[in-house]
Amino acid sequence: MEQKAGAQIGIRAFVQSVVILFVLMMFAGILTLVIPAGHYTRIEVDGRESIDPASFQFIEHPDYPVWRWFVAPIEVLGSEAGLTVIVIIVVLFFAGGAIAVMDKTGTLKAFIGRIVRRFQNNKYALLWVVSFAFMFLGATLGIFETIVLLVPVMIALAYSLGWDALVGLGMSILATNMGFSAAISNPYTLGVSQQLAGLPFASGAWLHIIIFITIYLIFMLFLSSYARKIDKNPQASIIHAEDSAERAKYKDTDASLIEEDPKQNRAMGFFGIFMLLIFASMLSSPFIPALSTYVLPIVGILFLIGGLGAGFISGAGGKKVWQGLTEGWQGLLPSIPLILMAASIRYIIDSGGATDTILHAAAEPVKQLGAFPAAVVIYVLALGIEFFIASGSAKAFLMMPIILPLADIIGVTRQTAVLAYIFGDGFSNLAYPTNPVLLISLGLTVVSYPKWLRWTAKLWLWVVLATIVFLGIAVAIKLGPF
Repeated sequence: MEQKAGAQIGIRAFVQSVVILFVLMMFAGILTLVIPAGHYTRIEVDGRESIDPASFQFIEHPDYPVWRWFVAPIEVLGSEAGLTVIVIIVVLFFAGGAIAVMDKTGTLKAFIGRIVRRFQNNKYALLWVVSFAFMFLGATLGIFETIVLLVPVMIALAYSLGWDALVGLGMSILATNMGFSAAISNPYTLGVSQQLAGLPFASGAWLHIIIFITIYLIFMLFLSSYARKIDKNPQASIIHAEDSAERAKYKDTDASLIEEDPKQNRAMGFFGIFMLLIFASMLSSPFIPALSTYVLPIVGILFLIGGLGAGFISGAGGKKVWQGLTEGWQGLLPSIPLILMAASIRYIIDSGGATDTILHAAAEPVKQLGAFPAAVVIYVLALGIEFFIASGSAKAFLMMPIILPLADIIGVTRQTAVLAYIFGDGFSNLAYPTNPVLLISLGLTVVSYPKWLRWTAKLWLWVVLATIVFLGIAVAIKLGPF
């Protein structure tokens, strides 16, 4: 059966997320019954709404009946946050549709193939460049699930170069995850969370680029040192016994990467132009106030036009293009109820008057910790919730409305809060056994989850330490604009 294009949310992951979000909705409703209503005065600071930390007072409990808890995912569309929710959903569909088209028409695979052909005679340069390409796709386009389709090809490539399946997984899905988490313009996490925070889409980009480079170096030192160890002694592979029988199955899988297609080259060139336009929009938005408000929708439109155009130019045919777009959108449809349910949790607490009381209760102990420990707490919260809810955009709607005002009260900038959320959301994706992408990828190989965890444990340790250092830097310099 042919794998569908684009990000596909599995039935099991969808049901699990719906159940968890429904329980959280009911829990939010119960909180409105048992917690006294409170209110902070909102003030305008530099053109944006903020909280006066000294203005908290208890107020009369609003009338919010239980039946409205169940319709909150619909009601939230008519709230103040409704337009933001709709814009983000539309942009996610534009970007997701474009990526699905390039997946279906073979342009993504052609991109990797071009790199393989260029560096095939220098296998360590190939390892570094291919891994960078996958990291870059994750960091800029937010590609993650789609890369599963290329995992067998990368494993075959690793075998042909004398390495094992872990190196193949490392330079494909693990590299993509590293980039997805060290986001530069990832529309699914960075784009959504910065929009919810009221931040310009490209704000903090200089630090995100430094983070990307640092994580890339940590990751490649880890991956290349393991590959060199296998070169010296093939039995040093922690899956040596299992791998030996598997190699024959992948013998001819990497052949398609050697073939060059002039039409795909033109398709990549066309999409490359739109990537430049996307980066230009992002980089110029902080300096053009009129553009900053609309930069996320503009990025979404550029994604869609670039992806569709590349699909038609690729020579795969219009049928494949529309099939890819349809499959991409179908795969994203389950994200709509997840996003609405996640957004409704804050809406329920708001409507019951409990939000400011919860913020007041949480702010005092967190404020005593100090700004840096508070940022780490946000990081840990995102890491914890990731175990239950894999969708980055749904999790942003769940967490950011609580995190952002809390950050305002305790003196952590919103840009730092977004950074902590992105770290917690992304890097744990391929560490938890609840993530379907990890399970599918391992299922394509002989690698068991315990051996995967054993292999990656040292990498996660260094990544966590590095990201905590970056959070400390962000707190120290009051990473902004706010």
